[in-house]
Amino acid sequence: MSNNLTFHHSWRQSLAVFMQPKVWVMLLLGFSAGLPIMLIFSSLSIWLLEAGIQKSEVTYFSWAALGYSFKFVWAPLVDRVPIPWLTRLLGPRRSWMLLAQCCIVAAIVMMALTDPAQGASAVLVMAVAAVLLGFSSATQDIVIDAYRIEAADADMQAMMSATYIAGYRLGMIVTGAGALYLAAYFGTTREHYVYEAWRLTHLIIPVFMLVGMVTVLCIREPLAAKRGYDQFTHFDYVSLCLLFVVAAAGFVGVFFLSGDAITQLKGALPGTYSHSLLLAFSLEASRFSLAVAAAYAIARVMVKIGFANRQLVDVSYIAPIRNFLESHGAKTTVILLCLVSLFRISDVVLGVISNIFYTETGFSKEEIATAVKLFGVWMTILGGLVGGVFTMRFGVMAMLAFSAVLVVLTNLCFILLAHTGHNIYVLYGVVSADNLAAGIASASFIAFLSALVNVRFTAMQYAIFSSLMTLIPKLTAGYSGSIVEAVGYIPFFIITGLLGVPVLFFIYLAAKRLDIAHPAGNTEPS
Repeated sequence: MSNNLTFHHSWRQSLAVFMQPKVWVMLLLGFSAGLPIMLIFSSLSIWLLEAGIQKSEVTYFSWAALGYSFKFVWAPLVDRVPIPWLTRLLGPRRSWMLLAQCCIVAAIVMMALTDPAQGASAVLVMAVAAVLLGFSSATQDIVIDAYRIEAADADMQAMMSATYIAGYRLGMIVTGAGALYLAAYFGTTREHYVYEAWRLTHLIIPVFMLVGMVTVLCIREPLAAKRGYDQFTHFDYVSLCLLFVVAAAGFVGVFFLSGDAITQLKGALPGTYSHSLLLAFSLEASRFSLAVAAAYAIARVMVKIGFANRQLVDVSYIAPIRNFLESHGAKTTVILLCLVSLFRISDVVLGVISNIFYTETGFSKEEIATAVKLFGVWMTILGGLVGGVFTMRFGVMAMLAFSAVLVVLTNLCFILLAHTGHNIYVLYGVVSADNLAAGIASASFIAFLSALVNVRFTAMQYAIFSSLMTLIPKLTAGYSGSIVEAVGYIPFFIITGLLGVPVLFFIYLAAKRLDIAHPAGNTEPS
């Protein structure tokens, strides 16, 4: 794999990449990856609402989102554990992809065969299906990312990610808007709940997963580092998987069993609103840290007593982190982690409040849906494709800096909408600028992250990056509403724009410290 991040292709060479079959393979795999997410975060909540499920019970389904935030925890299993018979037949990447897709189909069918209106036991079954769907979908994301990095040179990663983003968004449309249209067509409404309508909808949706499954069977396994499966026994691999399951169960147990106590403590918090908010955040952070500590302690004890092979645990979990630190050094690693953590903070913090802003500015639900959910999606796809071409033409680091500036400027465009008020043309202009910038930034940023990882630890290292890049932005975004209430929308948009300025500083530091022509962290194995 080529590791040069300063490549400068001609316009003809940059555009010619569209003719590469592997680029369009990513469109199909992206479609497969985008299908499940809207089932979890959109149509499922509407189904439960129509079925008469109380909001307190719907909180079960927040568990399904955990897979996307913590996929780096089981990414080493994707990198190191062979699937009996299937890995030998298809190879490590395609076998894990197909397994994840089969589990996604099974989870959706399980949801289809469950009527949440039948009582608490049915709601629990639905929650289990949703968690399985989230876990399987996150696993598919892990292995598709690893496949993409291993299947093409670094100078093609921006274009590969651009078509992946396009497919992902199309998949989201199918299960977001498509599932709701189907359910409505089959006759269910808020006033008249029809389980058969939702059942048929969720039996039709898995058919679309055939796009990804057929693609997996048709593509070739990428040439990458040998996994060394023969180095360990089947018992070692089973023990590693059980170690993960037990440790994960410990995390879930501690996290959710401590929920009532944390809720009571938050209810008794004294002081001003902002002071209570800070204390509440500290309590939740402590709860999360306690759960992580419990999972780590369980895993450590199990390894110490010989339940799992210590060498396999080291190769799977410790070696990828050690490799990255040794390749880049401590100072450069800190700079890269800061860059990864903050790159998306500006648009994520604004994004969580944007729909509320549109509503309070006077736009109707139909206007918002058309402009943001439909037109905006196509502009993101266009931005991704433009970003892919431009990254090939001008290089990753140049486009990374350009897109960071672009995101800051487009955030400031919201000030114009705040001044003009209900103006549909300004809304479309702002949505166009915002989504184009997001698409360009995503293509260049994914190419940058892809060039940093070592092909011997692709799944683990990239999963850490992809989880980290949303962690701090999402935590900070939780305070968006409080900031708006305190200062108003226009100062808020200025603040979100300024949040992107430190990113430029870290891009500058990264460009200086990285051996951009030949990054040590991404060398081909000998």
